[in-house]
Amino acid sequence: MLHELRALAVFSHVVQEGSVRGAARALKLSPSVVSHHLRALEERVGTVLLYRSTRRLVLTPAGERLAAEAQAMVASAERGLDEARGLSAMSSGTLRATMPAFFAETPICDDFAKFARANPRVRLELGFSEAPRDLLRDGFDLALRMGKLDDSAHKSRLLARMRRVLVASPALVATQRPARAPRDLETWPFVHLGSRRPILAMVSRTRKETSQVTYVASLVVDSAAAMRALVVAGAGIATLPEVFVRRDLAEGRVVEVLPSWIVAAVPVYALWPDGAVKPALTLRVLDFLAPRVAALFAAQA
Repeated sequence: MLHELRALAVFSHVVQEGSVRGAARALKLSPSVVSHHLRALEERVGTVLLYRSTRRLVLTPAGERLAAEAQAMVASAERGLDEARGLSAMSSGTLRATMPAFFAETPICDDFAKFARANPRVRLELGFSEAPRDLLRDGFDLALRMGKLDDSAHKSRLLARMRRVLVASPALVATQRPARAPRDLETWPFVHLGSRRPILAMVSRTRKETSQVTYVASLVVDSAAAMRALVVAGAGIATLPEVFVRRDLAEGRVVEVLPSWIVAAVPVYALWPDGAVKPALTLRVLDFLAPRVAALFAAQA
């Protein structure tokens, strides 16, 4: 059992770092040792957990499920160590958190309201912005971030993997030449979020082919809400969080473009400063928020 727990912890770090070499650096192990733990774990569960290439890792469905459990295991161990060091839960104080703007239109706001009602002595200051904020410079205690993390100076926890979909209005699709692969979309009009790179990375549903397309956007905006509105209006196609356009898809305002291809999922992390001044309050809010963020994105399965 101890060996399996060690392998789960290694797997969790591979997913978090996005590569075997990254996990090896974080854990101060050799890449061969990390790979050994991954092989042993796959043999133990009897299925492939991730596909490896020289450029990226892609989790299988089984790998996605196990990654969430492995990350929860590691987070639970970290909480136990923090409590052993005397970081008891706090019921008062101020916590400043920042997250992508589209979260303001999800049930996460309801969850923050519940936390506020249950903890009247805690003051929450919430910032919603598509542009990542600097935790130390801007004075934030906690951040929700999308995509691979570049700043190793902060502590982090993987909360979920956000499925994205490439969508367009039915009217726009009707005016374009039919697309059978991502490269066929290069002539389509794109709506783009200015803070992100204009790259569309997709994987075929058979997982046998990957494609990466760099596009030139017809419209560039600074919020996911504006992207969604412009797509619904027929201005172009865009990659958006599935949770954000779920109702639009169900009611036919938008349709999925190239449904035989999957837009690369984006990891959702919680990020907080190492050596935070208020670690107990930060961890308390994070423990409340983590399962709700996971449930928000799990509902799309």
